[in-house]
Amino acid sequence: MVDEIVSMARSFGAGTGRGAIEPRVLNVLARIPRHEFVSAQLRANAYDNRPLPIGHGQTISQPYIVAVMTDLLRVGAGDTALEIGTGSGYQAAVLAELGARVSSIEIVEPLALEAGERLRRMGYANLATKVGDGYHGWPQQGPFDVIVVTAAASHVPPPLVRQLKSGGRMVIPVGAPFQTQQLLLVQMRTDGTVTTRQVMPVIFVPLTGGHD
Repeated sequence: MVDEIVSMARSFGAGTGRGAIEPRVLNVLARIPRHEFVSAQLRANAYDNRPLPIGHGQTISQPYIVAVMTDLLRVGAGDTALEIGTGSGYQAAVLAELGARVSSIEIVEPLALEAGERLRRMGYANLATKVGDGYHGWPQQGPFDVIVVTAAASHVPPPLVRQLKSGGRMVIPVGAPFQTQQLLLVQMRTDGTVTTRQVMPVIFVPLTGGHD
């Protein structure tokens, strides 16, 4: 799996302009037992470089996309991280393994409960999960050094931008549901201005909730 990620990054530039994924990220992806985050029926496919269904119309993202999004965040030890869309808990585990203090929100209650139990069982003490509408973020846990959104929004949610620390980074897919979207890197500069850069085309399941 990791060899495929390295090869794709070399071929496609990883969306970062550097043509490589940070070794710390690759090491974490090699260490985490991805098969623990899929159903027993799909464990034989857990290390395939493709998304897999996890139930309730949701997926665990393709490993290459997880690597790119994580690499763009530049997570440091001790960072506060917010994840919107816990899913199976895999991306949250990646952030935690990089040393971040992770807060993760999932709107689908059965997935949130299963992921929370899975992550506790695997020993992730620096990680909090809850059921909720991720569009509004988790202000009580913020502000955040990094925010990752693992479902496609029609626009960048203003509440998430407001929860970014000075110098913070957010990675989010933006676009129409079930069509090609753009992965965006949003940065809160130290002077309070916000910059947005298109990284690469992606396809994610849509972000759901009570927002417009």
